[in-house]
Formats: sequence, structure tokens, C-alpha cells
Amino acid sequence: MDFPIFHIDFIGNRLLIAVDAILHVLINHAFAVGALPVVALLEFFGIRSKDPRWDNLAYRLLKIIFILTTTVGALTGVGIWFSAALVNPAAIGSLIRVFFWGWFTEWIVFVCEVSLIMAYFLSWQTAERSPESKLKHLRLGIFLAAFSWITMAIIVAILGFMMDPGSWLTERTLLSGVLNPMYFPQLALRTTLAMVMGGITMICLSYLYTRNDREFRTLVTSAISRWSGAWLLGLILASIWYYRVIPDHMLANIPVAFATQEYVGWNGRLKVLLIVGLIYVGRILWVSVKRPGQVHGAKYLLSAVLLFAMLGQFERVREFIRKPFIIGNYMYANGIRVEDYPLLQRDGILQHATYAGIREVTADNQASAGREVFEQACTRCHTVNGVNSIRAQLKNMYGDKPWQSEAIAAYVENMHGARYFMPPFPGNKAELNALAVYLASLQKRAAAFNGVQINGIPKPDHIATAISYGALPNLAAPHGEHH
Repeated sequence: MDFPIFHIDFIGNRLLIAVDAILHVLINHAFAVGALPVVALLEFFGIRSKDPRWDNLAYRLLKIIFILTTTVGALTGVGIWFSAALVNPAAIGSLIRVFFWGWFTEWIVFVCEVSLIMAYFLSWQTAERSPESKLKHLRLGIFLAAFSWITMAIIVAILGFMMDPGSWLTERTLLSGVLNPMYFPQLALRTTLAMVMGGITMICLSYLYTRNDREFRTLVTSAISRWSGAWLLGLILASIWYYRVIPDHMLANIPVAFATQEYVGWNGRLKVLLIVGLIYVGRILWVSVKRPGQVHGAKYLLSAVLLFAMLGQFERVREFIRKPFIIGNYMYANGIRVEDYPLLQRDGILQHATYAGIREVTADNQASAGREVFEQACTRCHTVNGVNSIRAQLKNMYGDKPWQSEAIAAYVENMHGARYFMPPFPGNKAELNALAVYLASLQKRAAAFNGVQINGIPKPDHIATAISYGALPNLAAPHGEHH
């Protein structure tokens, strides 16, 4: 409630973060975490066999990894921070308070990771002068792979915390936040999936550099297939483990993530699709090991596409099923803490929104006040005319007949009970009615929100009032940190 609202109506906040975050995760898992160990493995084969073809291939693959991770990977990583801080600064504020030292450590590890990949790549050719320098160079690659994994391991703790904080809700310690119920299962899933993705991706890329040497290509695909196959067995076990620890209310959100209410059907279909995909990838790796050279390159490419699609869908579903929370049982997706709801439902959300242009609902400003309420309570997830459009959803519900504000108000008041993934309405009765009037007006006039919305300048008396209620300046602070 302490921050201005950022909103781009045509794309919406959810898609803005999703596009950047999913692209970053795909590059991070497949190339940084999963592919770097494969490069080190190929370099090791070259040292052991004294065959320069292994070394040359490893260097060429590393060049692709180096370019992708230090450009698109790094920029999208910064983009996650930038977009998340704009869209839901209260959630980011709370996470920083809990995981300050975790993120501090992750930043140090990331700097080391960047330094190591630069040293590993730039020193490759000079390291070929002697066997001793080559062994030292290989150690750089092993350290680089380890630091890449550590970076992911720290971030996964935060992602797991956002799904289920576990004992942190009562203990309020960094350790309890890190060791949340979702941490180890999700870390196991991401680690094994990244290794399989990295291995198969490197097989696909190796085809570019071994097209004139089929014998060597067979050796490469067989070696990497053995590596990837071992990790695939771990992926299957990790998937079962992760699925078993997902809370029931999150599993119930899976069908909504696929835009259907057929829970049993879609939950079953999702598992079937995942199982069939993993079986296909497993079969390709098995044939590669047992009958080297017999698998067409297109099948490796299809396997890579399937794995990338699985990870992308996993990210999309993971983000959705934790709703109505952005931080499980602590903060709703609208950026409002669970424990602040009684205050806001008593006084009204506009009284405690620092940048709101209207503080009180009157008979003359209902539509304008309703727009402000929509801005504060709904735009983290909804747009007016864009992605996840509230206007389109109202049209699906009420059709072309006149939209009645009374019916909309009754629905919004009870929507959390009917659709659990929607947060409860956070304001008072007057604001509920004002929101309904505004939403009903969208049938005839639907002006989109665009740009940064700062509809009013916070006045000293508003700030003083908010502080007196304990709502400012730390609505995003964990319990016990109000000042």
C-alpha cells in the first residue's frame, strides 16, 4: 500500500513477469546449470584420451554457453528483479527482509560464477600448452559448474518459500525460511531436469560441429546419453517426490491453470503427458547408449523441445497454483498481507493507499473511487482490455445484457469462496459497491490503464493517519517489524 501502481494494460503484470522469468529459467537450467558439467566432462575425455576432437568440441559448445548466459541470461535475470519490483514491490520487500543474507550470498556466488566463466572460456587455448595447465583448467570448469548450481540452489529456497513458508510463519528465522517444505523436493526436481536438458541440448548442438565426422559424433552422443540417462532416473524419482509435497489446495488449482474446471480429467491428463514425454526422452537415451549412431538428430531435437516445454509449463503452473497467495499464507497476490485485511476491511483500502487520489467513497465519486479500488486490489493480476482482461471475464459471466453493479458486488464479495485462487476482497462495503459500479461501467466504456499510475500525491495528513494505524511505512514488513 506504500507504493505507486505500475501497470501496462495490453500485456498485464502477470505476462510481463512470465515472459522474462521463463526465458531466464530456460537459459539458466539448460545452459548454465545443465550444460556446463557436460562441457567439463568432454574436456576430461579429451585429457584422458589425448584426442583433440573432444577438446575442440567442448570449447565450441562453451562459446555458445558463454554468449547466451552472459547476455540473454544475465539481462533476463536483472529483468526479473526490475519487473517484479515494479509489479509487486510489497512482496519483494518482504522477501528481501526474510532472505537478505541469502540473496547477499547469491550475489557473491553469481559474481564468482561470472568471473569463472570468463576465466574458463578466455583461458581455454592457453591452457593447452601443457598437461598440468590443462588439469588446472579443468578444475576451473568443475568450480564453474558447482557455482552455477549453488546460485540456483539459493534461489530455489526463495521459490519454495513463496509456495509454502512452512514453520517460518511462527518461527520467523532465515533458516526456517530456507528449509521450507518445498525446498529439497523442488531443488531435486530442478537439478535433475537441468542436467537432462543440458545433456540433450549439448547433443543437439554437437551435431553442428560433428557433421563431417560421424564416428566421433557417435562417441559424443553415446557418452552424453549415458550422463543424461543417469540423471533422467533421478528426475523421475524427484518428480514423484515433488508432486507428493504439493499442498492439496495447490493441486486443486491445476485445472484452472489450464483454463478448465475438469479437475480430475486435466490432473490425470497432465500426469499422462509428463509421463509420456519422459518415456520418450528415456527411450531416445536408451537407444543412444545401446545402439550408438542409430538415433536421428531430429529425435534429439524433439526431446530437447519436449524438455523445454515441460520446464516452461512447470514454471507457469507453479506460479499459478500458489494463488491466492504471492507468499503462501502470508501475503495475497494483490500484495496485501493476510494480517492487514481486518484493518483494511474496517477503514477501507483507499485510506491506507499512499498514492491513491481518492480517500473516501461518496455518492458523487463512486465510479472514480471504484477505479482506484480496482487499481489497488486487482491490477496485480487483471487488466481492463489486455491479458486476463476483467472486461472479458465479466462479458463471459453476464453476456450482452446490462451488467448490474449489485450482482457484481455480490459476486466479488463471495468470489474467494467460489474460486479459492482469487484473494478475498480487501476493502470495506462502500469500496466494494464502488468497485462494482466501476466494473459495470466497463460494459459501455473501458478505458485501459496504461503507464505508471500515480493518481495523487500523498499528503502529510494521510501519511500521519496511516502511521497511526500502524500501516505505514512497513505494510510489507514481516510480523513484529513495524516501527
